[in-house]
Parts: sequence; C-alpha cells; structure tokens
Amino acid sequence: MDVVVGIDVSKDRLDVYVLPSGESFAVANDDEGLDGLAARLLSLKADVVALEATGGYEMLAAAALSEAGLSVIVVNPAQVRAYAKALGKRAKTDPIDAEMIAAFVVATKPAIRPLRDEENRALAALLARRRQILAMIAAEEQRTRMALAKEAQKSIKRLLAALRRELDSLDADVDDHIRKSPLWRVREALLTSVPGVGRVTARTLLAEMPELGNLDRRQVASLAGLAPWTRQSGKWKGKSFIGGGRTTVRSVLFMATLVACRHNPVLKAFRDRLVASGKSKIVATVAAMRKLLTILNAIIRDQKAWQNA
Repeated sequence: MDVVVGIDVSKDRLDVYVLPSGESFAVANDDEGLDGLAARLLSLKADVVALEATGGYEMLAAAALSEAGLSVIVVNPAQVRAYAKALGKRAKTDPIDAEMIAAFVVATKPAIRPLRDEENRALAALLARRRQILAMIAAEEQRTRMALAKEAQKSIKRLLAALRRELDSLDADVDDHIRKSPLWRVREALLTSVPGVGRVTARTLLAEMPELGNLDRRQVASLAGLAPWTRQSGKWKGKSFIGGGRTTVRSVLFMATLVACRHNPVLKAFRDRLVASGKSKIVATVAAMRKLLTILNAIIRDQKAWQNA
C-alpha cells in the first residue's frame, strides 16, 4: 500500500498522520519545522502528502515539501469534512483532521498536479492585492455619495487619490512580472487575442490556472468550478449547479464572458442560441463561460491566436 500523509495546518503548527502505519506527530509551521518534516517524510518514502486549504497558511508547507521532492496536493476542507461525517466521525481535533485527510486521499485518489512555482505565487499575490484595492476604492466611492459633511468628503477624496496611486503602482509591478517571463508574454498575447478577454483576465489565468493548455475541456471546467453537477433520485431530477473550483478564476471569467457575449461573434451567437431555445440568461451565461474557458485552453494548448470566423 502507498504511504499517504495527511497534514492538518494551523498558523503555528502542523499535525501529521501517516497511513498505513498510523504514526502521528506534530511540528512547528516554520522553516525549521518544515525542514525536519521534509527529511522525516522522505525517510518514510511518502508517496503522497496532502494538506487542507487553510486560508493560505498551507502555502509555505506545500511549497517547502514540494521543493524537497515530495508529491504534494492541497485538498478541499469541505470535502474532507463531508467524508468524515459519512464515516460517522463527529469529533474534530487537529490530529483527527490529519487522519481524515489521509483517509480521504486513500479513498478518493485525487489527481496530483504540479504546484504553482514562486513566480506564479508572486503574481497571484499581486493580483489578489489589486482586487483588494479595487474593493476599497468601490467602498470609498460609495461613502462619497453618503457623506454630507464637507470635511468627510475631503477625507474620502484624499484616501481615494492614495488608493488610485497604489493601484497604478500595483499595475506597474504586475507589468514587471509579466515582462520578466517570455512565456507569460506570449501566453498573455494569445489569451488577449480573444475578443472579450482583457489583461486582467489573462493575467489571473496565468497566475491562478497554470495548468491551462495541459488539460482536456472537462478537466479545465472542473478546475474552475464550471462543471455542472446534478441532483437526481428516481424520477425526480433537480436543477444542475456549478461550484467549488477556483473562485477567482470563475469571477474573472464571468466578467469576461459578459463582455465577450457583446463583442465576440462566436460567444454571442452561442449564448443567443441557448436563450432562444428557452434557457435562462444566467444558465446561458454560465454555458458561455464554460465555452470561453474551453477556447482559451485550446489556444494555449495549440499556441494559436484567436481567428475570426
């Protein structure tokens, strides 16, 4: 049987459980603790090391263990908890969570994909900060409409000016990151050749979905949380839903699809055809999102820019 390691991650500590031996221990979530953990897992000849996504606390451990030569995957905590409940495991402690992560991987055998490298993570962090600044600008603009006192309005305008300067600085930093990589420059040009896809969408895909071009259309839709899942029992059939996957990718694709359905003749015709056949506008838009992602995946795979029909 493969040696599978489950790790429950917190800010300061990593709880570790090893299958099939049942060995468990804990280490500090810092450089020294990770160095010792990597050496120990290599000596155990671990085949798979699984960590839960925990608000970013898992990234240091995932990167360090991957760089040490271990096969690392980051699993969805909601799926692990659902698996634990299915087994009747109601108690929740860090050691129990580590055991459940290992058991979940043994039972489901999730695909192991390469983790994002340091440059990908840096670009993703810049884009995440850019989204935060945009959210703050939107909030301050809303306050401008509500503020009655002139002094309050002046304060808001000063802060807005500072936020817009910071946004310009972040955009320059992102440009620098893209210019450093010939591969990213080529891929950005390929992605933005599609009508409706701008630089923000292209750069988010570069940072958040480095697998683009290496997966089939079903896999890439699932990774973005755009693969529909159905609810059915006997003769009863519920509505299909999308969810899970990479929320940031799905968000930028939604905005890009809204633009593409106005300016991209292929996407516009596709969406209009679905609406004419009786599909709701939101269902048609989600289907267009899936089609757009499939097109982008094929463009990166084939290294061919968009061709107008």
